[in-house]
Amino acid sequence: MNNFSATYTDQYQLSMAQVYFKKGQKDHNAIFDYYFRKIPYDGGYAIFSGLENLLEIISELRFNESDLEFLKKQGFEDDFLKYLRDFRFRGRIYSASEGDVVFPTRPVLQVEAKIIEAQIIETILLNLLNFQTLIATKASRIRLVAGDSTLLDFGLRRAQATGGYYASRAAIVGGFDGTSNVVAGKNFDIPVSGTMAHSFIQSYDDELEAFRDFAEGRPDGCVLLVDTYNTLKSGVPNAIKVAKEMESRGEKLLAIRLDSGDLSYFAKESRKLLDEAGLDYVKIAASNQLDEHVIKSLLEQQAPIDIFGVGTNLVTGDPDGALDGVYKLAFSSDKPRIKISESIFKVTLPHKKQVFRMKDDHGKCIGADAIGLFEENKITEMFHPFEPYKSMNLEKFHQEPILKKVMENGEMLIDKRSLKEISEYSLSRLSELPIEYKRFNNPHIYKIGISERLRDEREKLIRSSKQKLK
Repeated sequence: MNNFSATYTDQYQLSMAQVYFKKGQKDHNAIFDYYFRKIPYDGGYAIFSGLENLLEIISELRFNESDLEFLKKQGFEDDFLKYLRDFRFRGRIYSASEGDVVFPTRPVLQVEAKIIEAQIIETILLNLLNFQTLIATKASRIRLVAGDSTLLDFGLRRAQATGGYYASRAAIVGGFDGTSNVVAGKNFDIPVSGTMAHSFIQSYDDELEAFRDFAEGRPDGCVLLVDTYNTLKSGVPNAIKVAKEMESRGEKLLAIRLDSGDLSYFAKESRKLLDEAGLDYVKIAASNQLDEHVIKSLLEQQAPIDIFGVGTNLVTGDPDGALDGVYKLAFSSDKPRIKISESIFKVTLPHKKQVFRMKDDHGKCIGADAIGLFEENKITEMFHPFEPYKSMNLEKFHQEPILKKVMENGEMLIDKRSLKEISEYSLSRLSELPIEYKRFNNPHIYKIGISERLRDEREKLIRSSKQKLK
């Protein structure tokens, strides 16, 4: 799934690139910032995901002969196409670590490269990072409310086409335990889990016979779907019979699954029937349009559900659907660059930058990140990026640099980690965040500020831009 053509981009990237090429600007250096403007789901944080996929893909990004033939038909010129034949990304990238908690308006990743190279990778960068960060954040919210319950991604069939592939990966980064997605399980080394469909039971004349055949064919990790006909009068009693037969063969039924109706009521009643039959080890799984709100409600009702299979609402990022991540020019041709807007919220930050996380003496995050110029080692005071009269003294805090070099000359510098390692790292970073920022409703707003030097540089460029308009 990583065999991407460099044509996985928007046409305007190539149109701009051809102009840079024709005007002799192809070797001009540029710095772009990747950041997002708003935390999804009205939450207090986001989980950064997709970095390792991105680095692997852009290190191999090329235009093949078929690509070049297609681009020629689109009107691109021969000398530019000859340049693209030898294209590869040779820049450097600084980034937050995958799995880290990240916040709006501050750079999450910085690209430093020749301007054509930086421009061509923009679309694939936004496509991968925006989507995976959205899904990992959703998964993390579900994990926070689910506690120690097992969480499984069941979303491939409801995903936006092949988006389900990367959604399964991002779900693990955000704290899920496994997936039903076989190809994602294979390629990303994710535990694969699955039960049965109603159609399997319907294909038999007798539900009990269907359960028996399934248990015989899949004795390890066997989960029986009990709501095809009547959950408490048919499904659970038949599952109990099969569980007892499995015991006689030295096997154990793993779980029953509820997929409709009042999940809290059916879980409680099913638990009673299982326990009365001496099957207290049989778990209860639930699915059917679950999300963090439904799971929170079920657990508040003390529903004895051990496993949650989450599908549509996870892999589509419901209700937000997209992360508003952007890629903005901060430096080019040896000059800082800025985008001016009528809205102060859309005025960009110039220059190459570093982000510092403020921590107390115990290593806990205090709820503030400061953005400074790259050469700044310590920031004594940060200023609100949009309300210049608000400031915060930072002298007493430890300052952890967030952006680390992860790619040099188009080669990945960081060691590849397993998804389990990334997920564990994410949980450890989340544990450093005060609980007020992880609140389900009305979380604290995380403070983002800019250094005095960066503030002054931005103001200077704004004044210069206004002068040109006079």
